[in-house]
Amino acid sequence: MRAKAVAPWVRTRLKAAPIPSAALALLVLVTAFLAAVFPRAVDTYETQGLRTQLVEAGVDRNGIEVDVAVGSDYESAYPQQVDPEVIRQALPGILEELKHPLTPDRSEVSYGAQTNRPKKALDPWLPRPEGKPAEFVISTQAGVDRHARVVEGRLPQGKGGTSTSGQAEAAVTVATAKALKIKLGSVIHFPAEGREPVGVKITGFVEPRNPQGSYWSFDPTLRTPAIALSPPAPTPAKYWLAGLLLAPESSAFLVALDPKPHLYWRIPLVLDSLESGDLPGIEEGVASLENGPALSRLSYVTGSSALSVSTELDSLLAQFIAAREAITPVVSVAVYGIGAVALVVLLMTGALTAARRTGEITLLRARGGSVRGITGRICAETAVVAVPAAALGWWLATLVRPEGRLVPSVVGASLVALIAVTALPVRAVVGHLRLRAHGGREDLVAARPSPRRTIAELTALVLAVGAVVALRRRGSEDADGLVSAAPVMVALIAALLLVRLYPLPIRIAGRPLMRRRGAIGFLSLARAGRTSAAQALPLLALLVALTTAAFGGSVIAGIADARDEAALQAVGADVRVNAQPNKSLPKELAGRLRALDGIREVSPVYVDANMRMPDGGKEITLIAVDPESYARLSARTGLGAFSPGELKGPGSGALPALATPKVAERLGRGENALRTPAGDFTAKVTGVRETTPASFGADFLLVDAGRLPDADDSALFATGSGYDPAKLRKAVATAGDSIAFEQRTEERAAMADSPLQSGAETVYGFAVAAGAGYAVLAVLLSLLQSAPERTALVARLRTMGLGKGQARRLLVLEALPQALLAAVGGALVAVAAMELLAPGLELGQIALAAQADVFGDVQLRMDPWSLLVPAGGVVLLAVSVALVQAWWTARQTSLTELRAGDSR
Repeated sequence: MRAKAVAPWVRTRLKAAPIPSAALALLVLVTAFLAAVFPRAVDTYETQGLRTQLVEAGVDRNGIEVDVAVGSDYESAYPQQVDPEVIRQALPGILEELKHPLTPDRSEVSYGAQTNRPKKALDPWLPRPEGKPAEFVISTQAGVDRHARVVEGRLPQGKGGTSTSGQAEAAVTVATAKALKIKLGSVIHFPAEGREPVGVKITGFVEPRNPQGSYWSFDPTLRTPAIALSPPAPTPAKYWLAGLLLAPESSAFLVALDPKPHLYWRIPLVLDSLESGDLPGIEEGVASLENGPALSRLSYVTGSSALSVSTELDSLLAQFIAAREAITPVVSVAVYGIGAVALVVLLMTGALTAARRTGEITLLRARGGSVRGITGRICAETAVVAVPAAALGWWLATLVRPEGRLVPSVVGASLVALIAVTALPVRAVVGHLRLRAHGGREDLVAARPSPRRTIAELTALVLAVGAVVALRRRGSEDADGLVSAAPVMVALIAALLLVRLYPLPIRIAGRPLMRRRGAIGFLSLARAGRTSAAQALPLLALLVALTTAAFGGSVIAGIADARDEAALQAVGADVRVNAQPNKSLPKELAGRLRALDGIREVSPVYVDANMRMPDGGKEITLIAVDPESYARLSARTGLGAFSPGELKGPGSGALPALATPKVAERLGRGENALRTPAGDFTAKVTGVRETTPASFGADFLLVDAGRLPDADDSALFATGSGYDPAKLRKAVATAGDSIAFEQRTEERAAMADSPLQSGAETVYGFAVAAGAGYAVLAVLLSLLQSAPERTALVARLRTMGLGKGQARRLLVLEALPQALLAAVGGALVAVAAMELLAPGLELGQIALAAQADVFGDVQLRMDPWSLLVPAGGVVLLAVSVALVQAWWTARQTSLTELRAGDSR
């Protein structure tokens, strides 16, 4: 009969070592939280980016319009074809074809009949801005009574509105009536084919209940009139374009106005329920509607083969997918980095715990314990701690990011729990598969790598080289898992190399210390050299964590620098005030800006964007400036800096000029006579500049404004900081409402307003923070693991006369080698990784989104703070922990550390 255990193994172990168990639980909780929250965070910002792009496009682009043309070039439409009952009965069948994720917003659906083209009104009393008569879109859109309120008069009635009627009733919005001076009871006449003109009598003015809703926004002409521009042949002319709303029962009257009207069903979609995972379903649904099975079924529902479905969803989705595919590989670099750091720290924790329990497992094996039994018991005690912690981490992730797919987050948290449960048992038991009488010392200095380890390291080296080469050749736009893991692979190879080289500096530094009289230096290096092979794992974790943090910090810094530079190029200064085309700014405006607090200097500029060249080719931009103030502006912004003397010339003769390379080539080295509205002058190119604050992306010629008699200020460039935007806006408004100004801060903010951008930046920010956190954790775990042994050593040395100051120096010097090597190695590896990977890593979509093509490529830049702060923090933390331990040891009695048989 099997004897029952006096106390369960798991409960006994947890009671015997509560602090390590709590530390493991905390580590698993945080790691499981990160593993679960990262995929949900990516899903969240991609979903927000998709919704934002679709909403900002407008309902006329993100909605779906089903259109049926009636009539033809040879035969007019029949009144039965535009019967409102036929249109209404087709609506349920059309909505039935829109399946999830193309969910229709039924409350804003609009349908009816409408003239094929806007109809010209014959009445001379209607406004004609440039002599061209107003045109009207005439529609029988149903549901006006539900979507608008009657302000004056009544809604139109359809009684008598047939194809042979001479007049029908209609309503217009208040905005249309005001703009076109339409009064209640007015009759607007339109030509009719083969008969006398017909009239539309206005019976009421309506006000939309939800003007921005799809009902009124799908065709905004029905809501708000607009000034349109006729085709340029023979000359373009402006005219009013507005809408008339007939009663649905008057649909037959449209045949009198237009022999080829069309029927429509305009269906907006519910966008706030779309997710990034719905993209394949949306693409499939749109393709089916535009040219697939759904189109065939819609033709059957409407009873017409002349049916078309129009939407811009496919092009909007293509733009979103292109932006996402450009951003995702860059984000994957951060995800792979933090995932590798978390994996290394988990494995390191298991290895350190296994090293601490070596004596216990050796004793169990000596007393007959089986490998299977010991492994199962250690798995059980670890699972009791790790599995609930991983579940709690996943639950916290769902609270922080409620949106996102469930499966990836569950898989991430489960993998963390699996690694945590299996890492310790496997590492603890693998060294005890064979019974040994004595394990011997495992000094890292004396250790010799095994052939298997050498083969594994060479394999990792080959993979790292392949990843770097692939990233440099293919770029981040065409990245896969291996390419995205390139920074991690570089850090891993460097860490393995550093672990191999770790004994070398200790041996070199220890030789001269052997001959010195003091024992502290030699003893500390001897202690560092006697570190076991398991204690080398924190070095590996530290290096990968520091490299990840530095790499991610440099990515964030590179994004910020790119936006600053792009905003500066776009504005040209901190503030730019522009006059209307072909007009000048008030003379006193520059003085008002100078008087504002925070404005350092204001530089007036004359800009002519259409100056003709002597060769008759493409026009360029003439920039006339005050040489002194504009030279300071150029130097301060770094855009084409020059000295004032380069523009100042003699009182007569040719003006010295700075130009772009293309303009300099066109003008040559000689003098050129130029004619401008600011005055005629002769210029000679004396210098070449690629950029200048007053012109971005255009070829320019820069001259002294003092030589142009009519060069009035057309722009002002102000530099400064800490000014009040409200006071600036007020100062500009006093010069006229039409004067516009730009601010560098607003321009920069506009470059980062996409959820895809902000979400990717947030992921990188979390990656940097997590990398730094894991680096700190690796230091703490390493130092705390060996803390009892160091405490016993100090206590014993204290009995032999070691002073408190010497104890502090001993502990600090013992902790420094690993920390210094990791800090210096992490910084150097991060620099090497950035030099290797920067040419293949494109940050344009994250930094500038749609403007990336305008400002050019944005590549990774080294950020000194991202390199030095994490590395310095690791060294400072190691020293601080050693000092705290020395202080604590000095306060304790040495009796407990000197017990006979103590193995510490």
